[in-house]
Amino acid sequence: MSELLLTGISQVVTPFGHGPKRGAAMGQLRIIPEAAVAVDAGVISWIGPEREWRGSAESVIDLGGHAVVPGLVDPHTHAVWAGDRLADFEARSTGATYEEILAAGGGIWHTIRETAEKSSEEMAALALPRIEALQRSGATTIEVKSGYGYTLEAELRMLEAVRLLQERTQSRLVPTLLIHICPEGLAERETYREMVCKELIPEVARRRLASAVDIFVEHHAWSAEDARIVFACAQAAGLSIKLHTEQFQQVGGLELGVKMGALSVDHLEVCSVEQCGLVARSKTIATILPGVSLHLGLAAAPGRKLIDAGAAVAIGTDLNPGSSPLFSAAAAMGLAVRLNGLTAPEALTACTVNAAAALGLANVGRLEVGMQADLVVLESSDWRDLPYTLGQNIVREIWVAGRKQAA
Repeated sequence: MSELLLTGISQVVTPFGHGPKRGAAMGQLRIIPEAAVAVDAGVISWIGPEREWRGSAESVIDLGGHAVVPGLVDPHTHAVWAGDRLADFEARSTGATYEEILAAGGGIWHTIRETAEKSSEEMAALALPRIEALQRSGATTIEVKSGYGYTLEAELRMLEAVRLLQERTQSRLVPTLLIHICPEGLAERETYREMVCKELIPEVARRRLASAVDIFVEHHAWSAEDARIVFACAQAAGLSIKLHTEQFQQVGGLELGVKMGALSVDHLEVCSVEQCGLVARSKTIATILPGVSLHLGLAAAPGRKLIDAGAAVAIGTDLNPGSSPLFSAAAAMGLAVRLNGLTAPEALTACTVNAAAALGLANVGRLEVGMQADLVVLESSDWRDLPYTLGQNIVREIWVAGRKQAA
């Protein structure tokens, strides 16, 4: 006898089969009409057409003819911050660029000044409503980065805030240590990098505060050589690696990430056709962030070219105060269709199983026997309303590990 049987599902729609989906496979979904799902110990124990169910269940819940998709996975957020970037927003509306604002001491530097002195408790309190907004949009697994602390102590406090958040939210949080901005002087940069390698990364690994290390590689941030040194330390400490790269310039970050086996390379707004092929020939996931293109007015990452080249593409919100104040994983999916050239099935794959792979997770992102019972029940009977609808939340219910979550 199963613990729970969900019936009355107009259609279950999911990627299928182990591992990330690449190229044309991203557009292939399994659609089960008039479906039912059985759950035991938080895991899917049976799934198929309701008419084929032959078992019994302690509890049966009729979902009333609504569509079900896997819980969405947001593989790239900066959800912990203090202060705001409204002055930056106004400056950009009058023509200032992201790089100009940063050089003037705004941008990331402003958020660091607002965030670095906050306690972990204060940071968690500020971030909780953001995490809850992502969950209401369908996200059941959410990556959360540090990166606005800058000092060793403040970065540790940021990651401790993520740990506090995990105790207070219903979604699954995945913490990442982000080596974000860097000092301007060469000597200061080397000193900071040494602190990161000899103190910060070992302490994060010892306390299990993060599962991966990310680094921002651009002309105005870290170099590919800096990233190589940091990544060697991260891998030696048993942590996975990933990059912010190819957002504004091509400075070797993507090539380094592929060479060193990064889980993902993220942003990719200026990724070339040749680089699309390089990612496609690797195990690294290409994570695109359409909210940034919308908010900053940048050319969108070449999602269509990446998929046509055979790459595995994921979608994230990049929720942050400066370049992507996007609080909806479903909206990120819809924007990727409109801005990055993905089809609706490809976008669902990118927001589920591929996004999970970008976090090194294999037990979420698809609805199959043995997977975590993370489900999104839609207001609609047709799953395509999820990427289609803008400005209204059509998520009706969220289930995490077989438990319905409070609205």
